[in-house]
Amino acid sequence: MDRSKIIFGNEISTRAYNKAVKSKNRFIKKYGSDADRVYHLASSPAPAIGDILGVNELKISKDKDVEFNERSLVVGNIRMGFGHYRISMAIASAAQAMGYEPLWFDLHSFDDTTCGKIIAEQNKLYSMGSRLSQQFSLFNKLFWEPLNSEGFRQLTYNSSDQKTAELMTPVFRDLPRDIPFVATHVWPSQAAIHAGLTHVVNAIPDNWPMALHLSEGAIHTAQTPSAYLGYRALRGMDKHRILCPMSENDIYYTGHYIDHELVCNIEDDCERRLERLRSGKAKRWLMSVGGAGAQKEIFVAMIRRLLPQIKKGKAALFINVGDHIKVWQQLKELLPHMMPYTTEHFDDFEATKTFAENALDGEVSGIHAFFHTDIFAAVYSTNLLMRCSDVLITKPSELAFYPVPKLMIKRVGGHEAWGAIRAAELGDGTYECSTVAECCAMMRMIQHSDDIIAKMCENIMTAKEAGVYDGAYKVIELAVRDR
Repeated sequence: MDRSKIIFGNEISTRAYNKAVKSKNRFIKKYGSDADRVYHLASSPAPAIGDILGVNELKISKDKDVEFNERSLVVGNIRMGFGHYRISMAIASAAQAMGYEPLWFDLHSFDDTTCGKIIAEQNKLYSMGSRLSQQFSLFNKLFWEPLNSEGFRQLTYNSSDQKTAELMTPVFRDLPRDIPFVATHVWPSQAAIHAGLTHVVNAIPDNWPMALHLSEGAIHTAQTPSAYLGYRALRGMDKHRILCPMSENDIYYTGHYIDHELVCNIEDDCERRLERLRSGKAKRWLMSVGGAGAQKEIFVAMIRRLLPQIKKGKAALFINVGDHIKVWQQLKELLPHMMPYTTEHFDDFEATKTFAENALDGEVSGIHAFFHTDIFAAVYSTNLLMRCSDVLITKPSELAFYPVPKLMIKRVGGHEAWGAIRAAELGDGTYECSTVAECCAMMRMIQHSDDIIAKMCENIMTAKEAGVYDGAYKVIELAVRDR
């Protein structure tokens, strides 16, 4: 079956199909095809999350050195920003909690394969676009926003991706065909289907339906009811016709993809926040800074405004720059007066874990900056710090769905807008604050009053009771169903 010609019963035009074929051939010309090459897999504990979540990482090996069993579950992903890794960690966490053994399968990490080279190129282009969109408003308005909201939405884009994904199958040869496989990016999902895997779940990110995320043959999952309905109808995925819909067996609404250790501690963590409010303790702010440093202007302004409150002991600030030390160096150069109040926690994940654990019930003051060279530690540090924070400052990407009070700053790409809408409607986060002035005004209002955090905590606990944050568990249930 050629999945680039007909997608959920909708025929792709000859012109669009030929364009997809040409795109695949360009990749072959540039990187070659390894369709006849034999790759084997070996496993070893994943850095940082290996012990915490029981995750083993699959890597290319000369000989097969991994044993699969009835409890094995593969989490297929790529590193593209932090969001897809974050969803993968949530899936792995839920899998371990449900008695399964998660195996990390990152197509981007397979450097010497055709698929690894293709993904590296696409990731580089996407990161560059993200940076340019924040530096040049005209580029953002005329190109980046339309591409991320409407360009990726079109069914023809999926046709092209499906054809390219045919080049990614060789690395799947060691995987049992019926192994539960949860993909947190569409490319590993499409490639798994092309490779003949039979129990594939495509965990769709964001809250804006786009054909980019379609992987026919897999079970699709959506985090919100509106995304479910939009995908079910393939809404707006062709500008010239109403499309045949997906069937009810192709897509499910699951709820937000959240780590087990966060979900099971929601009530306790919210009660700690409320107790800090009642006791008049310093409000704890957590900044998750993207690798592109795309919103540096916003972060600099917010830190500058918050610094007087930090000096008075009325606020504390955690800054996680992930694995991008240059971002921290830039912040230090622009805000040298914050350094006397700053403690750096760099490249020591055990120390970061200990800090986060102690901060749950202990006292915290000043500014604490976190950096880890290892990508697993870089991403998961935010998860650890969320539990001991009062407000998370983030763009409305995957973190928009997490059960912590959130201040939403300006998005990077039009598809992220609906993440903030979801949080604002649930009441566990603000609406998107799209200017520096608006971000600072919202921060000031939250800092100088207690009702907003208290209300968000109340809404988080209500949503928890409704199962809103149970998406990761439900994804696992779908992956192992009928096996």
